[in-house]
Amino acid sequence: MAEANPIMPGDLPDWIQEAERVVANGEIQMPEPAKEVTIKFGKGLVGEPFISKSGNELVEVKIPNADKDDHTPWASFVVSPKLIHDNKFGKGVWMKIPEDGTTRISKPIVVGTKEDGKREWNKEVRDVPNTELKEMMESYKSKEKESLLGNLEEKKLEVANQPARQVTDKAVNKSMSI
Repeated sequence: MAEANPIMPGDLPDWIQEAERVVANGEIQMPEPAKEVTIKFGKGLVGEPFISKSGNELVEVKIPNADKDDHTPWASFVVSPKLIHDNKFGKGVWMKIPEDGTTRISKPIVVGTKEDGKREWNKEVRDVPNTELKEMMESYKSKEKESLLGNLEEKKLEVANQPARQVTDKAVNKSMSI
């Protein structure tokens, strides 16, 4: 057998020598973990899974309109169902997506009216930063909630101003027969 010659420092490629020097000096920088955005929403916003043309399993997620008086169709986006997880209470779901990424959302809009009177629809498609998507999906959290105790005096006046209910003879007879 041939004798094994020891490996000399000059025998190693430059990139290996550089890597060994960096490790010896402790200069290795670990990459920072990617920041993620957690979006919480209701199960009712998640559609049925479907298979895309490319063969991937996807699911459509609806984005409710932030304004309750806006009755236009809701926007939506498509993600893998593996990203969506049930929360511990069973009524909601959550998903994590990269903070610095974007998501393509589409919203149906009316383009015009056909000759037969039916509306002609098209889709408005745009890319939204994931932080903005979180705000859109969780817009229900920013809605002001009215307290009945805060409006108690107004409610009492409203009830007092309502006309008195008329009691019919049938109602009186039924209450007496019991």
